[in-house]
Amino acid sequence: MGSSLPEGGQYLVDKLLKIAQLIDQFTAWIGKFTAWLVLAMVLIGGSNVVGRYLGRLVGQNLASNGLLEAQWYLFDLVFLLGAAYTLQTNDHVRVDIFYKSLGDRQRAWVNLFGTCLFLFPFCGLVIFYSWESVINSWHIWENSPDPGGLPRYPIKTMIIVGFVLLIVQGIAEVIKNLAIALGYVDTEARG
Repeated sequence: MGSSLPEGGQYLVDKLLKIAQLIDQFTAWIGKFTAWLVLAMVLIGGSNVVGRYLGRLVGQNLASNGLLEAQWYLFDLVFLLGAAYTLQTNDHVRVDIFYKSLGDRQRAWVNLFGTCLFLFPFCGLVIFYSWESVINSWHIWENSPDPGGLPRYPIKTMIIVGFVLLIVQGIAEVIKNLAIALGYVDTEARG
């Protein structure tokens, strides 16, 4: 391609791209798992609605705070676990007034700087400011204040897990975009 590598340099690039590929595979697996959570969320939400209306007919409360909270938790998981997959598949919201007119290498530089200047610091701040709340939640075995509600500490933990996954996928994006920006990867072959 456009850049010549010192001896052993191509080996390093290949190894880094292999790491990015492994991260991509893991993120894709998480993304597919998350898609099934959407189905579970819809089924739980639908059963709660049916239970509410059917309960009115029979004079018995068939809805549940636990089911309602499970639906909320699943929505949280879809958002938190799906963010890394959305980044990997480039399906996130992008204001692309100029971006779409850039060449592949220029886009790679924009992605690289955006990831390093915005994504990583944002994820770090979320983890930093969530950490104490998550630890406290585990310390007190926090539960929902609603009757029949669910424990809160596992879902709060997923805030940190979700943003760590986003950082890990961001690392893969940095590797891939740096390889493209420096001309080590043929973007035509990447697809």
